[in-house]
Amino acid sequence: MIYLLISVPLAYLLGSVPTGYIFAKALKGIDIREHGSGNVGATNVYRVVGKGPGLVVFALDLLKGSVAVMLIPKLMGSILPQASTISNENIKILLGAAAILGHIWTIFLRFKGGKGVATTAGVMTALSPVLLLICLSIWIIVFSITHYVSMASIIASVCLPVVAVIMGKDLEFVLFCSILCLVGVFAHRANIKRLLRGEEKKIR
Repeated sequence: MIYLLISVPLAYLLGSVPTGYIFAKALKGIDIREHGSGNVGATNVYRVVGKGPGLVVFALDLLKGSVAVMLIPKLMGSILPQASTISNENIKILLGAAAILGHIWTIFLRFKGGKGVATTAGVMTALSPVLLLICLSIWIIVFSITHYVSMASIIASVCLPVVAVIMGKDLEFVLFCSILCLVGVFAHRANIKRLLRGEEKKIR
């Protein structure tokens, strides 16, 4: 119980670090929420601040997910060596979910963060690299055809639970992927409206 009370909030706080907001402030002195799409994620940083910062923000957001799943259990193991749940896969899923929720609803920006795509990729890097590679391939194919980051992300999110089922993942993991799918689509609701109106911006 103590393990969960410490590790889950820690994963949430790690995910909540608004890297896009920090980089935009540090490099251009701007509030990224007032420019471009108004999102604090890597794509908007890429458009507004520059390609380099956008890619760095993406890498850091991805790292948040990986660290939450891979390093927090090890850290907690050193603090609470008697905790038997450290190797439990469901605990890692819970930590990954906390990091993703932290990124989307960050406590540091009044619960308005990014879309969670990079952080989800980081979590999947730790939990199921093969599943990540399959969904990443789908993302790349859709983006190469449409040049819409949002559309590629939405379709990859929808494919997440489908690929998990095809791979024969256990029920808990499939449910986790299904929730991530719903959260991912919900986080892109504004993009979906712009796509339907033909107003979404492409990246070439």
